[in-house]
Amino acid sequence: MNKIRILGIDPGYAIVGFGILDYNGVRFTPIEYGAVLTEAGTLFPQRLKAIYEDVEFIFEKFKPDCMAVERLYFTTNRKTAIDVAQARGVTILSAAKRGIPVSEYTPLQVKQSVVGYGKAEKHQVMEMTRQLLGLAQIPKPDDAADALAIAICHGHSSRFDIF
Repeated sequence: MNKIRILGIDPGYAIVGFGILDYNGVRFTPIEYGAVLTEAGTLFPQRLKAIYEDVEFIFEKFKPDCMAVERLYFTTNRKTAIDVAQARGVTILSAAKRGIPVSEYTPLQVKQSVVGYGKAEKHQVMEMTRQLLGLAQIPKPDDAADALAIAICHGHSSRFDIF
């Protein structure tokens, strides 16, 4: 059975969660997950450069077929929203350079896809992600678990020509 490799990204500038899954239309197989970290106090352009370089490495090493990223939604801190949007942009740039399609999902869509309820609590999403992927423990950091949930959402939401 054919498969597709999905890279899920939970955007941020201190922590960028990533999760890589293979999906065959029925089952998800976790390949790798983790986080790209940047240090507080580092000049912001240098943080963006570090994120870009680490995401480039992820693309080179794992060669995903597509990328799913969380759509940003902020109601209070505009400074944070702008900074996260810039960091999100460098991850999307990595995909765009390679001609890799990028899909965006809201937190509500991710919760609905993974748990079946759009207003699910964070711990419910993390536990369902663990169960769906057959993992012994909830992935850490939380950003990695979120990225895997975004990748699962993409698998559930997409129609791929290979299936």
